[in-house]
Amino acid sequence: MLMPTPIPSSLVPRFNRNVQFRAPRSNADRSGKIIYSNYALPRWFAVGWNDENGHVFAAHLKLVSVESIERGTDKKLAILVKNKLNKSYVLHFQKQCPFYLSPIAYSVEKCGGLKDVKLAMVARFGKILFQGVNLESFSEGCLKETTLRNLKRIFCTNLPASYAANIISEVALKIGVDFADVKDSYLVKLSDRTQPDSTIFCKCRVNDGKKIQLYKIELSPVRDMVTDISCMDMDLDLRLGLTHKRILSSLPEDEMQSIQNLIDSAILDSDVKGGLRWPFGKTSSGNGYTVVCVWHTNATAYKNATTRLKVQHADRFDFKTSYGESSDEVVLKLKGVASGLLAQDVEANAIADKLEENMSLIWRHFLQCEPFLT
Repeated sequence: MLMPTPIPSSLVPRFNRNVQFRAPRSNADRSGKIIYSNYALPRWFAVGWNDENGHVFAAHLKLVSVESIERGTDKKLAILVKNKLNKSYVLHFQKQCPFYLSPIAYSVEKCGGLKDVKLAMVARFGKILFQGVNLESFSEGCLKETTLRNLKRIFCTNLPASYAANIISEVALKIGVDFADVKDSYLVKLSDRTQPDSTIFCKCRVNDGKKIQLYKIELSPVRDMVTDISCMDMDLDLRLGLTHKRILSSLPEDEMQSIQNLIDSAILDSDVKGGLRWPFGKTSSGNGYTVVCVWHTNATAYKNATTRLKVQHADRFDFKTSYGESSDEVVLKLKGVASGLLAQDVEANAIADKLEENMSLIWRHFLQCEPFLT
């Protein structure tokens, strides 16, 4: 039986403004996509597996097909399905979830060129995919949470267009967020040969002359926490993530010029995944920067004082795998929780209460959807 885990008194870290430039080399994904801090521990658990009396419901793994994830591997994918749904059962999300924020306390020196530290607490919606070779061999009787924890997990954020449309037409009003903006933007990810455990994010937009214009450079976000939650009585699963990243205020002139040259050589092309292409041989610079991925996103954002909701269509191309894909995604940024974590005079209970409010809101409005993985 899942038992609620007490929220530790150290939930509210005191973020020293001197934050580490990047995670230790051993915790970096060599693809240039993901970097974990050295204290990050990805977690998974299920809500709704057992009822308030401790009775465990039977569940099984259902094989699904997701082309973008299955390519190049013989491992199968499956979602966790409860044999008998009980949506009428009143679930108090915060009481069922053994969720807590790990102590996030680190203090290192500022780096040259550092302008600011940005902390983000984000909720994403989709389906947790369990990956393995013989998933169909797990019978209902022997399927245990411990078994699932040993399987590799992938979080699929590609949602039906109808779900995204409903978030815009109905949910935004219900949760009290106002229209903020619509942004059409490009994200160009660069690897750095001299720092293989770091990725540079170049945020770009199209100017009036229909040319790509670089307006912001950031280091890749560092994941401080990732918690995947299988919501067994609902249609969608949930991922909660805590990250920090830095905006670079300056780079050596030659490096900045190399990055600018890469962006300037990009060609707008709506017929290719990611929306940008480069002339042959122009995806690398003499300083060791190489284009590894490009995203084109069209996002509609809503916000209030503590929450930012983003509904986006993302079109991506990965230069390492030569594979592109498109997806409709919904992201909820919990600004109130993040700002509380950065504050110097906020009690742990206040952050816990704010987190519970957000979880209750998510449970009521974001986890219902028509089936989209079969």
